[in-house]
Amino acid sequence: MLKIIRKIDKPLFFITIIMFIFGLLMIFSASYVKAITSLGNAYYYLIRHGIILIICMFVFLFFINIPSSKYKKHYKTIVYLSIALLLALIPFGITVNGAKSWLHTPFLNFQPSELAKIAIIVYMAVYYEKHKDNKDDYRLALKPFVLVIAICIIIAMQPDLGSALIIFIISALLFIGVPLLPTVKKKIWSKIILTAIFGVAILAVLFVTGKTGLYEYQLQRFNFLKPCKRYTEVGTGYQVCNSYIAINNGGLFGVGIGNSTQKYLYLPESYTDFIFPVIIEELGLIVGIVIIFMYAIILYRIIMIAKSCYNLSQGLICYGVAIYILVHIFINLVGVLGLMPLTGVPLPFLSYGGSYSLCLTIALTMVQRIKAETEITKQEEKLKNKIREI
Repeated sequence: MLKIIRKIDKPLFFITIIMFIFGLLMIFSASYVKAITSLGNAYYYLIRHGIILIICMFVFLFFINIPSSKYKKHYKTIVYLSIALLLALIPFGITVNGAKSWLHTPFLNFQPSELAKIAIIVYMAVYYEKHKDNKDDYRLALKPFVLVIAICIIIAMQPDLGSALIIFIISALLFIGVPLLPTVKKKIWSKIILTAIFGVAILAVLFVTGKTGLYEYQLQRFNFLKPCKRYTEVGTGYQVCNSYIAINNGGLFGVGIGNSTQKYLYLPESYTDFIFPVIIEELGLIVGIVIIFMYAIILYRIIMIAKSCYNLSQGLICYGVAIYILVHIFINLVGVLGLMPLTGVPLPFLSYGGSYSLCLTIALTMVQRIKAETEITKQEEKLKNKIREI
C-alpha cells in the first residue's frame, strides 16, 4: 500500500483533503441553527458528516489497493449491481423530498443513483477499451447507451430527474473522448441529434396538452426566472431569492464565519444544495472565487493524469471522473444562481451528504490508483531503456 500511496498525485490528494475539511466546517456553520431548533443538538450534522469523512478515509485505503485491471474484469458486474440497487428501491426504497431514491442502512440512507454515476463511467471506459479495434462499427459504439438510457429511465421514475440528467450528460461528454473514426462519429451524432429532436418534440406536445407526467413541484422548477417576484414560502423562487440575499449580504469579505442570517431557516437546505451562498455570505466573494480556483486545480490535475495514461480505459475513467465533478459543480452553482431549474445536486466536497461523499471518494481514489500505476509503468520503462543501453 505504501508503495502505491507514494506514487499518487500529492497536490490533488492534499487539495481534496483541504476541501473536505473546509466543507465539514461550513456544514457545521450552515446547519447548527436547524440542528438545534429541530433536533436539539447543534452538533448533529457536524458529527454525522465527520463520521462520513472518517468512513471516506477507510474507503480510500480500501480502494487504493484495488488494481485498475480489476475494473476490466468486473465492469459488467459493477454496472449490473448499480442497476439492481436502483431496482431494489421499488420495494425497499424510502421517500425523501418527494423521491423514492434512498435505501435505508444502519449507518446512513444510501442513494444508489450516486453509485450508478461511477458505475457507468467504469462501464463505458472498459467497454470502449475492449472494442477499440472496432472503430468503424457505430452499433457497437452506441451499445453502452442502451444501459445509460435504462438507468436514466429507472432514476427518472423515482422521480429524480436531476440525477437522470447528470448521468446522461456524463455519458454523452465521456463519449466525446472515445477515439472513433470521423465517419462513425458523424453517423452516431446524427442519430443522437435526431433522437433529441424527437424527444424535445414529444415533450413540447406533452407540455402543450398538460400531460407531462411531472409532479407540481417539478413543474414549478421550470419557472426559475425572476425568482424574487415569486417570493413565497413554497417553490424555487423563495429558495433562489434567499440565495441572492445571502450573496448580496456577503459582499467581498463576508459578515464573518457563523454570522450568516439566511441560514436562520430563511434559506432551505443551507447545508446541502445551498451551502455556496452561505459560504459567500459568511466569508465573502473572494473566498467564493478561491473555491472556484480550487475546483479548477482539482479538474486540471485529473485531466493531466488522464493524458498521461498508457491505455484507453484508464484515461476514460479519469476523464469521466473530471466530468462527474464538473457537472455537479456547474449544475449546483447555476441552479442556486437562478440560471437554470433547481435539481437538488450537491456541491462537491462542501455539501452535506453521505452517498455523494462516499462515491466522490471512490471516484477520486480510482484516479489516484491510475496515477500510481502510470508512475510505476514509467519507472519500469526507464529501467528497461537503461538495461537496453547497457
